[in-house]
Amino acid sequence: MKNIFYLLLRRMRLPLIIIILSYAISITGMVLMPGFDDQGRPWHMSLFHAFYFVSFMGSTIGFGEIPYPFSDPQRIWTTLAMYLTVISWLYAIGSLFAVMQDPAFKRVLAYARFLRSVRQIHEPFYVICGMGDAGQLVARELAESNIRSVAIDRDEQRIQGLQLENFAVHIPALCADVSDSSILLTSGLRQANCAGVIALTDVDHVNLSIAISSKLLAPQLPVICRSETHDSQANMASFGTDYIINPFDTFAERFAMMFHSPSMYLVYEWMTSLHESPLTEFAAPPRGVWVVCGFGRFGKAVRRALSFKGIQTVIVESDIEGTGAPEGAVIGRGTEAITLHEAGIEQAVGIIAGTDDDANNLSIIMTALDMNEKLFTVARQNLRSNDAIFAAARLGMIMQSGMIIGRRVIDLLTNPLLSDFLRLARVQNEAWANVLVSRIAGILTDQPPQTWTVTVGNEQTPAMVEAFSKQLQIMVCHLTRDPRMTDRALPCVALYIKRQNHDEILLPEDETLLHAGDQLLFCGLPHAQTHMRWTARNFHALNFICTGSDRPSGTIWRLLSRGRDH
Repeated sequence: MKNIFYLLLRRMRLPLIIIILSYAISITGMVLMPGFDDQGRPWHMSLFHAFYFVSFMGSTIGFGEIPYPFSDPQRIWTTLAMYLTVISWLYAIGSLFAVMQDPAFKRVLAYARFLRSVRQIHEPFYVICGMGDAGQLVARELAESNIRSVAIDRDEQRIQGLQLENFAVHIPALCADVSDSSILLTSGLRQANCAGVIALTDVDHVNLSIAISSKLLAPQLPVICRSETHDSQANMASFGTDYIINPFDTFAERFAMMFHSPSMYLVYEWMTSLHESPLTEFAAPPRGVWVVCGFGRFGKAVRRALSFKGIQTVIVESDIEGTGAPEGAVIGRGTEAITLHEAGIEQAVGIIAGTDDDANNLSIIMTALDMNEKLFTVARQNLRSNDAIFAAARLGMIMQSGMIIGRRVIDLLTNPLLSDFLRLARVQNEAWANVLVSRIAGILTDQPPQTWTVTVGNEQTPAMVEAFSKQLQIMVCHLTRDPRMTDRALPCVALYIKRQNHDEILLPEDETLLHAGDQLLFCGLPHAQTHMRWTARNFHALNFICTGSDRPSGTIWRLLSRGRDH
């Protein structure tokens, strides 16, 4: 606020001086101009009357001649003073409007509003640095989960676009240099309710600076960073960054999983899908020769992930020396038919368009399909604004960095048990994944399942704690039963249990006993979560599921029931 007043007064200094001088001259002249009283005697206006008269004359130009009718000299001076004060006011008002439109003043106002909004947040919140595709996705999903966040980005258009969104909760946003440590402090880095920092800019060095500043200024906070190079990943890890997400490596690993275990890939896709996303269908890409167009960071990650038996890759790259393409690479962009022919597209089973230009990637896919319509197609989408044209291309797979990073961040923030489950699930065999897919598919409709966590304790499951105190044994099947019809199971699957002693149980059986402090991961339909939480909080419902005894819950009903029993 001090900066606002300082800047305003500095820019309005000359207009204020002109107004003061015009009033001083007008008042002085009114005092000096001779007049006559009601008796015709010479009279001069007092300083008070002159100040009063000039004050309402300068602002309204509607007045009476006080306290006596004016003489001709007074009326002449009043006319001059009228124009003088009106012109000075017009100049001052114009200057004020100019200040209000000044970019520097707007930045100061935005900074003050942002600072005030951040200080008014009393719930846990996350600081999101970088509002590209990934940042906007994370902010939107957190808002839908009623989790507060604060947004910072250097691009004014991104901040304005974010402010136009109709989020469920208000997201304070500021256009500023996210690598500036003072901006991080302004965004609430050291507030007690700050829950973490998320660095999602498209520049690795900036993300590294954010990670370093966050770990030095608030070492207790978790930091999630985006990184697209292995060197930056190593630097971030050396400063204790909690989670580092490389979209290229993440996609390449998932893509390779489709060859090793298609069912496991399906499990990953279902568990990490966003709200209201279409249900991913089973797909197994063919083994054979794959043509990879573009050998940048994405192309390198894909080739490295596919370097196992049965998969051969042919690289197409225009800058062979600059990218370090392997021996046998074809020189070209891949948009030309002759280049794809040289790469053997007619005998290939799939093509991956992985350049940093969306138009070129779509051109590569279309040209390749004209030469071999049986190809399995994979394309890299760099801009989310091109969703419509990529969807119209009907590709086998689309790699969008913002979507991959956003989904990973949301999983880490809203459901940390999911990462533990996927870590254990990944080492299971295909038969295990097939069983899980069949169990989940049996409860699904046309959308992927939702995942949720239940922690056995007073906060989330008071009914279970009460049951433990009464020596009742609670099993997994008791939570997965419909409290309205106990002979019917809820449409959900128990995926994982993490105990206080760090024991882990993957796909627990229905008869698995639960203990205080257990953390359970479920997936299923949304209404299953609602009914399960009701059971975990209502002892009457839980007791009925466990024992089959419908005990009255109210004092009067218990007394009446006791009298009926006697």
